[in-house]
Amino acid sequence: MSDQPGNPAPADVRPPFEGKPRAFLEVWEKSFSSVLGQIAGTALSIECLAEAAGVDESRSQNDLHFTVSTSGTLRGEMSLRLSSTVALGLSQLFMGETQNAAAELDADHREAVQELLRQVAGQAATALTSGFGEVQLHLEASASPSWSSGASGWLIAKVEGAPCRVEIEWQLSAALNAALVGPAKPPEDKPAESIPQAATQPTEPAPSNLGLLLDVQLNVVLRFGERKMLLREILDLGAGSVVELDRRVDEPVDLLLDNRLVARGEVVVVDGNYGLRVLELPASQA
Repeated sequence: MSDQPGNPAPADVRPPFEGKPRAFLEVWEKSFSSVLGQIAGTALSIECLAEAAGVDESRSQNDLHFTVSTSGTLRGEMSLRLSSTVALGLSQLFMGETQNAAAELDADHREAVQELLRQVAGQAATALTSGFGEVQLHLEASASPSWSSGASGWLIAKVEGAPCRVEIEWQLSAALNAALVGPAKPPEDKPAESIPQAATQPTEPAPSNLGLLLDVQLNVVLRFGERKMLLREILDLGAGSVVELDRRVDEPVDLLLDNRLVARGEVVVVDGNYGLRVLELPASQA
């Protein structure tokens, strides 16, 4: 891409898909452009590319990985990978520090990058509502993705004041990509007279494969409450700090599976370990 902000990318390097996947990624383009533009104090354009010349595709153990879990009308994961150099430049820009490519990427810089990406995800979730319905996006720092990738590419921009070009690698999980693509269009019904007789004969039901899934391990999370905090409040936290949540002590806690509510209950102690006594199930689970 050109180093000058605002120049559109050539059509032949745009993501090689259309429809909802393209619309989903365009929302992320605009959200990144909006948040980074506000921070940099200048209009800029983030481009989402499937392939881009000059991109540094090397991997390092110092890379930062973030996972965006989607729930609601879309389910799956999106991964964002930043090199330590890009992460440092964005964090310094976000925190108003003097740009110094030789500085060390410390815990404060990592927190700043995560908060920046959460602001992008917040704008994206709001924008997705008009085209996809109610979509929740939950971003957390993570390891490199272990799930199967359905699509991948780059978010690229030249931000004025940043010491390097911003290059963020994205991946859509196979589950999210399938949810965006949607089910294949079923074939049109043939006239009754053209259907071979053999096709009208009843067939035996296929054996259930449910047993293959019964031993699959799943991670569940207990949610006691939530709290929105400013970056300055997070940086002020220390040993002994108390963070007040939005839920009273006598209210039930949530049991989440893949960021989806599956039950509510009360916290108990079993043999010295925390546990949950289920008190209610959502209507869809009852």
